[in-house]
Amino acid sequence: MIEIVVVGAHLSGMPLNGELTSRGATFRRIVQTMPDYKLYALAGGPPKRPGLIRVAAGTGAAIACEVWALPPTGFGTFVDTIPSPLGIGTLKLADGTTPKGFLVEPEGLAGAEDITAHGGWRAYIAALSGQAA
Repeated sequence: MIEIVVVGAHLSGMPLNGELTSRGATFRRIVQTMPDYKLYALAGGPPKRPGLIRVAAGTGAAIACEVWALPPTGFGTFVDTIPSPLGIGTLKLADGTTPKGFLVEPEGLAGAEDITAHGGWRAYIAALSGQAA
């Protein structure tokens, strides 16, 4: 199984989670990134999508995320569907692991809103609807 970190629309209960589960993904854990990331709400959609980008060590925030695991074939077909400006890279997590996960290319931040202060996608979505995360 290959671990993959998700931070937005692929989280459990979110609109794109079925893209993982339909490929045999299993939920592993909830964790945060190291405080080396910023999170953005990307322009466009639907669905609304986040963009996670790595910044200089200690200049970002710890961002809430989930780790899922896919069989190799499922991982390959899943990654093949990821649209630009998103991609897969290596993330540094607070639990000391470095699995692959979603990142955004810098050019994808045009028109994006910095939502790092929310600490994660669920909290941002909750704030949009006026609910507690």
